[in-house]
Amino acid sequence: MNKVVASAPDAVADIPDGASIAVGGFGLVGVPNVLIAAVLEQGARDLETVSNNCGTDGTGLGILLEAGRIRRTISSYVGSNKEFARQYLAGELEVELTAQGTLAERLRAGGAGIPAFFTPAGVGTQVADGGLPQRYDADGGVALASQPKETREFDGVTYVMERGIVADFALVHAWKGDRMGNLVYRASARNFNPPAAESGRITIAQVEHLVEPGELRPEDIHTPGIHVQRVVPVGPVTTGIERRTVRS
Repeated sequence: MNKVVASAPDAVADIPDGASIAVGGFGLVGVPNVLIAAVLEQGARDLETVSNNCGTDGTGLGILLEAGRIRRTISSYVGSNKEFARQYLAGELEVELTAQGTLAERLRAGGAGIPAFFTPAGVGTQVADGGLPQRYDADGGVALASQPKETREFDGVTYVMERGIVADFALVHAWKGDRMGNLVYRASARNFNPPAAESGRITIAQVEHLVEPGELRPEDIHTPGIHVQRVVPVGPVTTGIERRTVRS
């Protein structure tokens, strides 16, 4: 079983317009930048992305955003991207804000075949009650707002129902991977990559170090190969610095 694809462009060639894509990473760490750049070059439009954030200006999903290729995004943090803010407030981008832990569980649940789950996060707020602006119109009015969600009480505590997420594709970054798609992430670069990998119907992993089956100890594998359909060796990558702070 050999899931290795020769190049990133080959791996993303069949992503169509309108596809939903779950993307791993947190800030600049663990982001599948090679695959994202290949999607930009490939030309797919009207994409729906699911990721902790929508990249930063000029980096990660930010390059797809700047090119006007993302129609909708489900994210938990959007504060480092000025172009994101501009598109959202101008009515060019639909945004579903989701609490970070809830987003991770929505991705994991989708990958596990769980259609929905209950969480206390968001109870008593617009997350549960509805009314969060998801898209503005050109005049700054709310064109689309979130709908109320089902709530239920368990053992005297109120919970809100959240839906699992299953994406058409998932793009993830791994430190090591074998030809069968088993993946190992390094340190904090693990972040959202495992649940993103699980949620994709077709998961594409860029790996820094490609190894042969059997070289990874079973207890070290973070994402089993059953969740991964394509592996793209990209070699060692450099992680940038989002906010460089130095003494004067």
